[in-house]
Amino acid sequence: MKKVDNRRVDRVKRNRRKKWVTRIGVSFLALTLLVGGYFGYQVWGAFANSQDGTFKKSDLRKEEVKVKEDPFTTLLIGTDQRDPQSDNWRADVMMLVTVNPDKQSIKIISIPRDLYVPIASTPGEDKINSAAYYGRSHGTGAVQNIRETVENYFDVPIDYYARINFKGFEDVVDALGGVEVTTPLSFRQQAIGGKTIYFKKGETYQLNGSKALAYVRMRKQDPRGDLGRNERQQEVISQLVDKLIGTKGLTNFNDLTTAVGNNLKYSFSIGEFTSLAKVYQETKANTETVQLKVYPDTTRKGAQILRLSDTEKEKVIQELKLHLELIDEKEVEPSSPDEESNTSNSDS
Repeated sequence: MKKVDNRRVDRVKRNRRKKWVTRIGVSFLALTLLVGGYFGYQVWGAFANSQDGTFKKSDLRKEEVKVKEDPFTTLLIGTDQRDPQSDNWRADVMMLVTVNPDKQSIKIISIPRDLYVPIASTPGEDKINSAAYYGRSHGTGAVQNIRETVENYFDVPIDYYARINFKGFEDVVDALGGVEVTTPLSFRQQAIGGKTIYFKKGETYQLNGSKALAYVRMRKQDPRGDLGRNERQQEVISQLVDKLIGTKGLTNFNDLTTAVGNNLKYSFSIGEFTSLAKVYQETKANTETVQLKVYPDTTRKGAQILRLSDTEKEKVIQELKLHLELIDEKEVEPSSPDEESNTSNSDS
């Protein structure tokens, strides 16, 4: 009986963790789509330089997708880039989002930075967040090499992407008047620029962009690691989304367009942006996270990495392809009765 109870407790913990990942993904997706779609036509001039016209149809697609009717994918990238003109950045956050407009559903994978995978443009493996570096080094391009690495690993096309940097995050927070947080633990974190920010457990703070970034980036001092950081990220991003669609988004219109226009890159056209915002509104209630059941490992040189077993990887690939309608139910391999599901419905 005790063993059964322990399994139940473990399952509850995993489901909670899945829901937090889902909320973060939905909030990140909402922030990206609302900034582009909500203000799209009015500020197209400000966003024109942010569009990446070099991002073409995936080699895994026979035809271009239509976001209003076809299932499609979006890769969301958060980078440590400070200078919008610099191409020297690493991916701090990566989320693979699949959207099925007909089923009105979204699936999200949060891809760990330390996931050890074959890197496009190279003969070997490395942490997935190194794909940008190798892309620049080999002339493929940072985003394109991330795209090809993710496509090769999960065997699904990447149709679109959106990338926002640290400076953009800070500027959006400032443009929306900051965020208020009550910190769940005491810690200190160095802000970008060198200043150390102190947080005391139980205290409520009004944070500007720089302090908010420090608040959401800290991981090593949190006893819950990534889970604790994910909860703080969700807390802040959710506030930004609420402010964006409220009066703050309208009254701080000019500051927002400057913040986003300088620090956001995306492959959507303006027409697709508005369609995406509509699709998001229709599908956000039916959002799932696809859990990557990774395990820790060490390279021969002693680097700490994460791996995904071949069996678990195939389960994830099958689930994504089914959602994208790249395969049908008849091609799905049956799971054993005692296998736990990879997905969890969002309660947000």
